[in-house]
Amino acid sequence: MRHLRWPVSLTRAGMVAEQVVRAFWPLWTVMFVVLAPLMMGWHDIMPLELFWGLSVLSVLGLGAAIYWGVRRFHLPTRAEALDRVDAAMPGRPIAAVADTQAVGSGDPASEAVWRAHVARMQERTKSASVVEPDLRVSDKDPFGLRFIALLFFVTALLFGSLFRIGSVGDVATGNEPSLIAGPVWEGWVEPPAYTGKPSLYLNDIPAGPLRVPEGSKVTLRLYGEVGALTVAETVSARTDDLPAASDAQQSFEIVQSGALSIDGENGISWNVTAIADEAPFVELTGPVEADAQGEMSQPFAAMDDYGVEAGTATITLDLAAVDRAHGLIIDPDPIEPLVLDLPMPFNGDRSDFDEFLIENLSQHPLANLPVTLQLQVTDAAGQSAQSAAEPLILPGRRFFQPFAKAVIEQRRDLMWSKANLRRVNQILRAVSHLPEGLFSNETTYLRLSTIIRRLDGFLDIGMNDDEQAEVVQALWDLAIQLEDGRLADARARLERAQERLAEAMRNGASDEEIAELMQELREATNDYMRMLAEESEPSDGTDQADGGGESMEFTQDELQALMDRIEELMQEGRMAEAQELMEQLNELMENMRVTQGEGGEGQQSPGQQSMQDLAETLRDQEELSDDAFRDLQEQFNQGQQGQQGQQGQQPGQQGQQGQGQQGQQPGQQGQNGDQPGQGGQQGQGQGVGRDGQTGEERGNGAGGEGDQQSLAERQQALRDELERQRNGLPNLEGEAGDIARQSLERAEGAMEGAEDALRDGDLAEAIDRQAEAMDALRNGMRQLGEAMAENQQQQPGQGSEQGDTAARPTPSQRDPLGREMGNIGQLGTDQDMLGREEINRRAEELLDEIRRRSAEQERPEIERDYLRRLLDQF
Repeated sequence: MRHLRWPVSLTRAGMVAEQVVRAFWPLWTVMFVVLAPLMMGWHDIMPLELFWGLSVLSVLGLGAAIYWGVRRFHLPTRAEALDRVDAAMPGRPIAAVADTQAVGSGDPASEAVWRAHVARMQERTKSASVVEPDLRVSDKDPFGLRFIALLFFVTALLFGSLFRIGSVGDVATGNEPSLIAGPVWEGWVEPPAYTGKPSLYLNDIPAGPLRVPEGSKVTLRLYGEVGALTVAETVSARTDDLPAASDAQQSFEIVQSGALSIDGENGISWNVTAIADEAPFVELTGPVEADAQGEMSQPFAAMDDYGVEAGTATITLDLAAVDRAHGLIIDPDPIEPLVLDLPMPFNGDRSDFDEFLIENLSQHPLANLPVTLQLQVTDAAGQSAQSAAEPLILPGRRFFQPFAKAVIEQRRDLMWSKANLRRVNQILRAVSHLPEGLFSNETTYLRLSTIIRRLDGFLDIGMNDDEQAEVVQALWDLAIQLEDGRLADARARLERAQERLAEAMRNGASDEEIAELMQELREATNDYMRMLAEESEPSDGTDQADGGGESMEFTQDELQALMDRIEELMQEGRMAEAQELMEQLNELMENMRVTQGEGGEGQQSPGQQSMQDLAETLRDQEELSDDAFRDLQEQFNQGQQGQQGQQGQQPGQQGQQGQGQQGQQPGQQGQNGDQPGQGGQQGQGQGVGRDGQTGEERGNGAGGEGDQQSLAERQQALRDELERQRNGLPNLEGEAGDIARQSLERAEGAMEGAEDALRDGDLAEAIDRQAEAMDALRNGMRQLGEAMAENQQQQPGQGSEQGDTAARPTPSQRDPLGREMGNIGQLGTDQDMLGREEINRRAEELLDEIRRRSAEQERPEIERDYLRRLLDQF
């Protein structure tokens, strides 16, 4: 079989290479380790004793590697190569051809079969090919020593020379190489790292001009007899501690232009030009822009020859440009300049770039005041540059509500100087003198009254920086609440967001505009639902939509999913479908309400009953707080008018008037044994329910001593009722249940504090404690609702009829698209809306209809453009 000659021969050669690699890899590893330092010239500078010691170790290492390789090297035979080629083919045909028939010899039929088998195997041998050798030795060298040695050798090739190996004999005999070869030198110039320029090898640079960056480091090495070569230079400007010109190794920095020369045999000279590092440059490229929320955007540009490292923006009060009127008449307290870091490009070139300084400084003392803006940038060399000081009005949030603007103005005056404390206090008192129609709810008035009381306490003793910051923050929060408003303003913002999104649908907005408008809609929806929950009557936390007799639960997550679907359809260009979903969303938000769950007493769980009782207690507490607020308002108005003589008569007159109208005595309520908040029947007996509240609040009049005692008794009754309700809460597991109990405990403690304040006649303190109690009650109800929902999710299938009914969607429930709810109770559908056979046909019909409409010339261009985009996409 002559056709096997080349495959077997080449396979055998590969096996020889495999044996050489496996047996002698330690030999070339040791050789690389020995050659690397010789090529780098280490033997020329190391002590002679160390050189001889390393030489002995190198010889021993090479000998051991040779011995180890010879012991393990095996020269492959032709039979072994033939066997490897045979093993690479299926059925080992070469061995089969060489076999002899062991059974059936002499039988013609068996011999015929055997000959056919041999012929088939002989034909198969023609497909024999060369078997590649296995040159891997990772099992012999698990630590990769051969690669480390190879790295040393490659590094020596790059930075050394093979010719240096020839000087080993000179070191061994003790002869100086310079005496034979004559004086030689080497030199490098390393520019500063921040320039990004490569090092220069002076031996490769001819004599003549040489341009290098200023601050480059020059390193020179002189070999040969001392004094045969000397260095002369005027580029380092060194005057002290100068080394000898004949030193074997010298280094210095280039700080100025001049000459650099190596004098002696094979000397050279260069005229060096030091390229100075230019100072950076920065400037403002446009006017500052700001939105209504006070976020400013200031464009600027910066450049440097090697790149800007960092920058700052300094904002300083321009006192000369301030309109010194009202609270700004007096000299301001020291205001430190505001220093902001300039944004730098995260990637790319910093040698020339444009950026925007974006900040919201609405709460800073300099907001809406004349300032100067100055930019400063620094490069890697430490050089800095400044832009011209630009005068501007520092943008801040714009307030449109008059009362909010007044609060912000007083906040500005208080930050301007602590000496404005008395003036700010007086103006805030004057603004809130007649609060009717000025405050949308009692919360904002309570906030303002708290701030005024805080300022009263500082009138005599003054305020420190921390107290000033606390009051300033409280004024800011009050102004934000006044400006943003409550439910009506939230609804208006939601309608504006919906109108802008509808206009974008009609005009074919870009993806960026769609994303921005959808984010605005999401924020407006969240604000509206949050304020809807706060402004509406207390409930069990369920958002319900009026459906003409049908009600459907709709969660925040489902609203977000619906808006995500609208955004997706708009980005795909399916504006008609998006408009339909938008109309459904509008209808849903119009019918949205948060109300107390209704139903018979027998259908309510213990948790739902607790929620209703707590809601009743919260309403009673709100009514009681309103009564205390009216009494405080009457006292405040009387104190402002200075009618000291009428203070003792007016409350009694008003109280008598109230008694005459209602037929009740001031201390009558709260003496009944029934407790408030236990239902409508007991509410009349107590006088703190919604039905019996009017007579009490009118009978209380201006809040005399007996009236305040009545308020305290009502507060005590509410606290006792809350204690009963807290003890009767269902055992709900989880973190939300624990938080609910803790919130109710805090509410009970706040009610106790309000009761004590009412008995002492401190109506302002009582109102504060009542506000704390109401906040704690609301939080407790919210956490109780979450705990009930968590327990229902953890126990979905206990077998109760009520649980099964809650887990199973009712047939009448439909999602916003009009589809029935799926079996899992989530939005969407498990229905097969189209049969498989109908899908392709329906798609073809839609495509034909789109083509027909896009070809009609009488249709508006906007509609045709939309249809063409659909055709391009699908």
